[in-house]
Amino acid sequence: MKLFNVAVIGATGIVGQEFISLLEQRDFPVDNLYPFASEKSMGLFVQYKKKEIDIIPLSLESVNERKIDIAFFSAGSIIAKEMAQVFSKKGALVIDNSSAFRKDKDVPLVVPEVNGGVLKNSKSRIIANPNCSTIQLVPFLKIMEESYGLKSVFVSTYQSVSGAGRGGIEELKDQVSKLFSGKSVKPEIFPQRIAFNLIPQIGHFYPDGYCEEEVKMINETKKILSRDDLDIDVTTVRVPTFFSHAETVFVETKKVCDLNAVREKIEKHPEMVLMDDPQELLYPTLIDSSGKNEVFVGRLRKSSKSDKRISAWIVADNVRKGAAYNAIKIAETIIQGV
Repeated sequence: MKLFNVAVIGATGIVGQEFISLLEQRDFPVDNLYPFASEKSMGLFVQYKKKEIDIIPLSLESVNERKIDIAFFSAGSIIAKEMAQVFSKKGALVIDNSSAFRKDKDVPLVVPEVNGGVLKNSKSRIIANPNCSTIQLVPFLKIMEESYGLKSVFVSTYQSVSGAGRGGIEELKDQVSKLFSGKSVKPEIFPQRIAFNLIPQIGHFYPDGYCEEEVKMINETKKILSRDDLDIDVTTVRVPTFFSHAETVFVETKKVCDLNAVREKIEKHPEMVLMDDPQELLYPTLIDSSGKNEVFVGRLRKSSKSDKRISAWIVADNVRKGAAYNAIKIAETIIQGV
């Protein structure tokens, strides 16, 4: 088996650590692992296969000193724009978890089980990993599109604080502790207090009233499904939970839907889990998806007004399925010859 020199950029972050964990768990064909991070992480190390590997400072010099075949970026869009081309020009395949390249028409935006075929003819050395909420949404939409044709899609998300990184987790912990101690809190990571609250805003607002996360999901879904004409609307909400995102999804189709057929397709899907028995109180929660690679689906039901309208509840681990796992699956798809 061919082995690869693999770099993880942002190795000390939440997603970066998940990359390293999954590379080991999936026995990815790693020859040498190079964990890169900023200067503030110098002196730290990562553990990989019972070895301690020192963090490498991210710089032109440190990249040029090493032969790297695959680079997983999880250091934000600013770093990606600065350094992704550096890695790719040296021959590395770059899989970027930020929003830096998602809108680039020449850069594939990929969820392997949905549109992995686009990798076959792509000449790009940079592949974009979609937004976490988009990744868990599109497998279900793909089933509906292929089976019945999508007419419109309406989504509301309930996104955990880990979507804002380690700082988001710490802010929720800190606010809960202070509030229970009778102290006041001041939001820093989030625009409003997150403890015991819901915030209908993720990212900055645009003049039309949509926020950044909503626009990402709308544009990315259209690109992945190759449906520029798709009528899709999204509302994104930050919720005071630590890991995993949930979504309520309402779709209107062009053809009459068979709900049992939809359930059967989900059950047979290798990257999805059906938990859908209301009489037994069976439906997925954030806890069910935590630490898992699959998308969990439940609360499937038809509208009482139309056989062409279906609602669903979709849950996935945003750090794992919504970031590291999807990126590693992209790499696996490519090295396996697509």
